[in-house]
Amino acid sequence: MGAALQLRNALILGVAMVGLTACGGDMDDLDQYINEVKSRPGGRIDPLPEVKPYQGFTYVADVEGVRSPFIPDTPQVAAAGPSGGIGPDPDRSPEFLEGFPLDTLAMVGTLYIGETMYGLVQTNDGLIHRVVPGNYLGQNDGRISNISESEIELVEIISDGIGGYIERDAAISLSD
Repeated sequence: MGAALQLRNALILGVAMVGLTACGGDMDDLDQYINEVKSRPGGRIDPLPEVKPYQGFTYVADVEGVRSPFIPDTPQVAAAGPSGGIGPDPDRSPEFLEGFPLDTLAMVGTLYIGETMYGLVQTNDGLIHRVVPGNYLGQNDGRISNISESEIELVEIISDGIGGYIERDAAISLSD
């Protein structure tokens, strides 16, 4: 067993010496290339482009036609409360399809039963659900407003970021 260990160590030492010997090889071609590059005449560097001075803007709140940066430029609706307004209905029981993000739902067709047209919505687990206008989809209180042969239109209620809510149109198009 000791002889095998000594043989293995000698083999490893031999391979290491060959590897280190290869590192110190002939570098005449590299030295020649470096000397050639150093002997080339130097070029002229283009001047830097002229930097134009920054022109600041002084905000004056009473200038007509200039919107205040501290007031939103879209009409805002106050948060829903006892006085009404736009907002999620806290007393409404959530529907099953509200548990899925809207981008994971796909419209796969329509179905007529009598005079009623249903939209067919497929969830990411492969199940297909029937929906009609008035049903809710997605996680932003999206209420279905219209169903056509090619898409399901809905209106979502989203936070405006300053304590209120706004309505946003969304749609799920027929999948290919």
